[in-house]
Amino acid sequence: MSKLPNMFSIKHFLVVSLALNISLILRIVYDNEDGLGGYMRLRKTTTYESDTESRTEVPITHRLRLSTSNFANSTSTDHAEDRDRVINLDHGDPKMYDKFWRKMGDKTTITIPGWQSISYFSDTTNICWFLEPEFAKEVVRLHNVVGNAVTEGRYIVVGTGSSQLILAALYALSSHNAAEPIDVVSAAPYYSSYPLMTDFQKSGHYKWGGDARSFDKDGPYIELVTSPNNPEGHKTGPVLNRSNGLLIHDLAYYWPHYTPISSPSDHDITLFTVSKSTGHAGLRIGWALVKDQDVAKRMTKFIELNTIGVSKDSQLRAAKVLKVVSNSTEEENTQEGESFFKYNYEVMEQRWKQLRAALEANGLFTVANFPNGFCTFFNKKTENLPAFVWMKCEKDIEDCQSLLSQHKIMSRGGKHFGVSQRYVRVSLLDTDENFNLFIDRLSAMQL
Repeated sequence: MSKLPNMFSIKHFLVVSLALNISLILRIVYDNEDGLGGYMRLRKTTTYESDTESRTEVPITHRLRLSTSNFANSTSTDHAEDRDRVINLDHGDPKMYDKFWRKMGDKTTITIPGWQSISYFSDTTNICWFLEPEFAKEVVRLHNVVGNAVTEGRYIVVGTGSSQLILAALYALSSHNAAEPIDVVSAAPYYSSYPLMTDFQKSGHYKWGGDARSFDKDGPYIELVTSPNNPEGHKTGPVLNRSNGLLIHDLAYYWPHYTPISSPSDHDITLFTVSKSTGHAGLRIGWALVKDQDVAKRMTKFIELNTIGVSKDSQLRAAKVLKVVSNSTEEENTQEGESFFKYNYEVMEQRWKQLRAALEANGLFTVANFPNGFCTFFNKKTENLPAFVWMKCEKDIEDCQSLLSQHKIMSRGGKHFGVSQRYVRVSLLDTDENFNLFIDRLSAMQL
């Protein structure tokens, strides 16, 4: 009888142990599809501290991956991952700029109190009543510093990226009493989103009319002019030049780290965006410089009806970013900082050198040669360094996009730009890691 308590304790221990093990197994299976790795993430986190960011919790599996990649630049595992990894260079996600902005540390940090930005209205005296005065001030200052656009006598209309502003401009320029929609055209190869954006809303005011070079109608039209051109990279102007035509100039890439600034742009409607000028695509902020007051009013009305204005918080952050860019130019020769445009011009210059060397090595593609031009911003001759490379396949290759896809490189084929699939657009604005992997694959590519 004296052994019963011990036997009961043993049985109790076994039951409890079995229950705990079953609970553990169920948690691994059902709580996370990653099995034991998932359980480890649930139980344990650690911290990873970058150069400029505060300490942030990172799952242990992510920490292990970071540790492994930092331990050696070229392990067999890393090479295997690189061989199998698809790199997405289809769109111009400007992650290249991450390095510069990390160097800036807290210079672009802002604090927005809870009571701020509550009202719909920013400036009731302005035509664009949701335009933040601080953002407008920094837009004017930056254009004056760079010398790429006339701002005097212009109305500033802010939009959720230049995409919304394109639609606002189409709405403002089209007749709302016309018997049929006005044709919207652009010279091929044109920006691939123009046809999609124009026809997406199925507006009764405007419709996509195709390649401006082959447009043969006698009626009124709106021509979209992108300079430097996306995807080609050349500076362009209107193709049709008719008296019954209206123009929208999309100058997203008219900045000195992409192309020589020859003179301030002076057009009826000129569009810019922070995604290409500073790399802050996630802010979704663009602006239009508009000559005509009535056009500015109608553009503002479109945005009002479309989204009831534009985020004030984004405008305030964008204002701080633009201010830092302007300051960096003025502080270039001091110990305070480094010029944003000079730094990123050198990055683009190096990338184009690597690209041309890789293309020469495989002989499968050709790209345009761009003449140097005098840049008033840098006060010297500079290169044309487009954000995208527009490649043509040689040696009877009919589908350039498919060829790159076979090498796990996502790109955008010529059909999206109104030309043949022998052409392809590839973004040069991705991270160093992805860009270098692209160059490696390009150099090794052969039929």
